[in-house]
Amino acid sequence: MLHAVIMAGGSGTRFWPASRRGRPKQFLTLGGGAPLLRLTYERIEPLVGAERVRVVTSRATANATRELLPELPAANVLAEPAARDTAACVGWASRTIVEADPNAVCVVLPADHVIGEEGRLREILAAGARHVAETGGLLTFGVRPTRPETGYGYLKLGPVQRRIGGLAVHVLERFVEKPDAATARDYVVSDRYLWNSGIFAWKATDLLEEIRRQLPLLADGLETMAADPTAADRVYPSLPRTSVDYGIMEGARQVWTIPVDFPWSDVGSWPALAEILPADGRGNVLQGRVLCRDGAGNVAISEGPAVATLGIDGLVVVATPDAVLVVPADRAQEVKELVAAMEELGWKDVL
Repeated sequence: MLHAVIMAGGSGTRFWPASRRGRPKQFLTLGGGAPLLRLTYERIEPLVGAERVRVVTSRATANATRELLPELPAANVLAEPAARDTAACVGWASRTIVEADPNAVCVVLPADHVIGEEGRLREILAAGARHVAETGGLLTFGVRPTRPETGYGYLKLGPVQRRIGGLAVHVLERFVEKPDAATARDYVVSDRYLWNSGIFAWKATDLLEEIRRQLPLLADGLETMAADPTAADRVYPSLPRTSVDYGIMEGARQVWTIPVDFPWSDVGSWPALAEILPADGRGNVLQGRVLCRDGAGNVAISEGPAVATLGIDGLVVVATPDAVLVVPADRAQEVKELVAAMEELGWKDVL
């Protein structure tokens, strides 16, 4: 049967000060009328049913996740005792799913992306799931680039293996790190590179076999927790900390990718709101009690206090009741470094 895993353990530090430890990015309403996590659940539930959706989140946000997704069985929210990145996340979910369904096929989605044409998304996910069910291997969905984006990783396409549901399934030649601007422009012109969406499909047993082969310490930990669920607090913090891309996908024996063209954004930092929200005539994205006079290309957000700007261009200004962020838009990726610096200063009340 088909199952879904939603990865919701991220801290969302690039969206400080709106994103906090108790309310990280996936709980924000950035692109619509509901939090990103809720929207992710609503787009995948029609494909698999609530009883086959699992959400992996942090211990700190587990209760908030259950409140936001009351349709889920309580046991389907997996609360990580420590952050160990996405390889441990998908491994734990897959090992849990196999206990209930040894033949499970999983689609895996991040909780904090914005995706349009949701019916088309479900069609594409179903086709990818069918491919891995029939052929084996691990599959990732790649988005055709629309601009020379330096903030995304890329996928290099290999030859077409087959067509399924009108979609081409390619051998994935290699993963490519975030490029510089010139290289990103070359990738857009080429038809062999896709944005890495972070959306996957695989048979749960195939994923666990790759973990056993490449990350044996992670495999041992997952088996210990499967035998004794009370061991999670002791075992999970000691699991290897690595991403599913780097730790598993790059070294897997058989990796596929399907190019997709539905509207997609990982909303990776504040300036990305310009991709999903309307702007004024000068390219300013404004939310809340905000006035932007004689300025262009700004993102200005207020969750309470009045914010007024005059004669500034290309800035991000975000105000909450207890904190204010001001940063050039082209340095917004560095907000996470500000958060780390504030933690060193002991400013825990605003983190």
